[in-house]
Amino acid sequence: MRPSNRKLDEPREISIEINPMAHAEGSCLIKVGQTHVLCSASIEEKTPPFLKNTGLGWVTAEYGMLPRATHSRTRREAAAGKQSGRTQEIQRLIGRSLRAGVDRAALGERQIVIDCDVLQADGGTRCASITGGWVALRLAVDGLLKTGAIASDPLIDHIAAVSCGIYAGQPVLDLDYAEDSNAGTDGNFVVTGRGRLVEVQMSAEGSSFSRDEMMQLLDLANIGASALVAAQKRALGR
Repeated sequence: MRPSNRKLDEPREISIEINPMAHAEGSCLIKVGQTHVLCSASIEEKTPPFLKNTGLGWVTAEYGMLPRATHSRTRREAAAGKQSGRTQEIQRLIGRSLRAGVDRAALGERQIVIDCDVLQADGGTRCASITGGWVALRLAVDGLLKTGAIASDPLIDHIAAVSCGIYAGQPVLDLDYAEDSNAGTDGNFVVTGRGRLVEVQMSAEGSSFSRDEMMQLLDLANIGASALVAAQKRALGR
């Protein structure tokens, strides 16, 4: 039995509220169980210097956790004067994942920055950030299409992410903190709406895993990603 009493292939409850922020070009509040992340998209009519005069756009991300997103207060990274290695790794993952679903030529020479702020953490914050970040990106791109700033839709497909792992000897879908902190194997899977893989992060936390177990986790990831993409579509009304 899982600590949450969920079935092995049962994801947490998913909720996505669109446009909670008045000033962002696109935003959403995504809740995956008790993990809550506020995602926003900001459009900048310029690209990083390395893309100047290439005709290509860029999507990047920043990620952070509020001090009381966890059980005990975590000091703000701004107060420490630098970002942690974990933060840098996660925001690079978010950016890479979202860019995989973008036709950067169709986006044109502009940058969209996705900000992901974790309000409450219960495992899977990077996955929720990717899933919610795509919704914020979708809304921002819709605005560009509506105003005629771009001629064609640069978003190729939905992007969603979910964690899977081996807990108490069983492959399980969508780990919460109680499972994540005790999992023998932990993995994060970034998947498109068509079920294609963008990135897989897997590691043996307590014991090694077999090829068969890895395939079971991939199957679970497809189930979870399908549920997340369905939630994205419901939130966007399409």
